[in-house]
Parts: sequence; structure tokens; C-alpha cells
Amino acid sequence: MSERRIPISTPVGQFEVWTRTTGNNPKARLLLLHGGPGASAEYFESLTASLVAAGIEVIEYDQLGSYRSDQPTDTSLWDLDRFVDEVEQVRIALGLDHTNFFLLGHSWGGILTMEYALRYGANVKGIIISNMMSSIPAYNRYAHEVFMPTMDQTALARIKELEAAEQYAEPEYQELLMEHHYVHHVLRAPADEWPEIVVQSFDHMNQDVYVLMQGPSELGASGSLVEWDRFSDLHNITVPALVVSAEYDTMDPVHMRAMAAEMPNGQSLHCPNGSHMAMWDDADVYTSGVLHFIEEVSG
Repeated sequence: MSERRIPISTPVGQFEVWTRTTGNNPKARLLLLHGGPGASAEYFESLTASLVAAGIEVIEYDQLGSYRSDQPTDTSLWDLDRFVDEVEQVRIALGLDHTNFFLLGHSWGGILTMEYALRYGANVKGIIISNMMSSIPAYNRYAHEVFMPTMDQTALARIKELEAAEQYAEPEYQELLMEHHYVHHVLRAPADEWPEIVVQSFDHMNQDVYVLMQGPSELGASGSLVEWDRFSDLHNITVPALVVSAEYDTMDPVHMRAMAAEMPNGQSLHCPNGSHMAMWDDADVYTSGVLHFIEEVSG
């Protein structure tokens, strides 16, 4: 295991991002892209351990602005294209290439993975898009038309009242979300049984980055990514691709199966007991599916 800080050049100066490499496999080196934007790679801890035990080299990485990396305050840095360029700089610094480089992006990291494959597909051996739809407008439609109607409507009405008043930091808002949303669709376990490392990762969220790009609400997106839609471009992703969906996720499993079908070398993995953090609440299915994909593509 080795930690390394990698210099990243940006339009407003140079910063450093944190990485940690565990395991050693010159044929299968997996870079993890965490969610948020603004979360951290901490919640990948269990997945990393399982994949390394199976012989995969895993590289955890906190994106710029996240917990163990530099956290500049210039908001011009919180831009999708700049984040994609950052991933490419990390790849080069770590010596990853098309013979061994696998990319797994979870949630927001899935957006980064799709964008990276569209721009730098020649540099990667295979990608894994985990728990992320290819269209924010489609995600928002799913949230309003399918997902929200299943919630307790009294609680939902109160959540919306608090959001309308921009009282996102109120304890009542967080408590309602935990009871009626998080424990059903983010990580399916009682709140007091959530793994400490997952709680830590949420606590370490850079809210400035998250709110600007995703928006403040947990029931849909409203930030700078609100119009992002790459479904019609998926046919241009020609590298082997695995799309991971989960039955209880906030992301539409039907849309995600369609994503896999759009990509020439795409395939699906569905976690029947999982939610947004399926690497935790449907760990066996998730980990074995990811491992099988990497082994299959590695040959």
C-alpha cells in the first residue's frame, strides 16, 4: 500500500490530489472515482479490500476539493470538463494505459467515467459505470414520476416545504431524509448500523462543490449539471463497459440496462438487494460482478 499526492495543473494554478494504491497487478489496475461531487473515496474501503484480496490492484483517489486533496475555493474549478482533465492527469502520473487501466465511477463518478471514455477512450481498457444514469433530466423525471410517489406523502410535503425555505441544514430536514429516503434508497440499513467509514465520507463532503454542481436537494439535481445528458452519445463508447444498477437505487434500473445496450461492448449487472451504495448493501453481487468483468476483459 502506498499513498501519493499528485500535482494537478488547472487554469488557476497547480494543486495536489491524494491517491492510495493497494495491491499489485500489472494487468488490472483499477482507479476509483467517488461520488458527490465533493465526497471522498473513503466509502470504497470495503470494495477495495475485497478486490485486492482477489488480485486486483486498486487506486483510491480523492478528487480536487475533496477530503484528503487540496480544497481551493475558486468556484471556476468546479467544472465537468476540468474534472475530466484532472482524471487524465492522474492517469498519466500513475502510469496507467490501455493495456491495464480500468476505471470505476460511482454516482457522480459515473458521470466522470462516461465523459472520460468519450474523450479519452483510447487510454482505458474497460470502464464500470456504477449507480449513475446517463441523463440528469431522465434522473429528475424518474425522481418525480416514479420515486417520490412511493414516499410517505406527508413527510415528502414537509421535505419540500423545508427545501422551498432553503432550510437544508435544519436537523428536521436531515432527520426526515434519513427516515424516509437514505435508509431505503442510499444504504439499506438502519441509520445506527451504517458503517462508520460511510458516515465519515458523508461528513467529509465538500458542500460548496456539491451544491454548486448537484444542487442542495437530495431528491433530484438542480445544480450546474442539471442539463447534462449523454444517452445519445453512449454508442461512441466502444471500450468494454459494465453498467451496475440496483433495485432500490434512486437511479432507474431500466434506463441503466438501456445504457448498456447502447454501448457496443456494454453489459449489465443488477444488484437485486442493493440501493445507491450497492457495494455495501448488496456487496456479494456487486463485488463478484465487478471482479468477473475485470477478469473477463483482462483475459
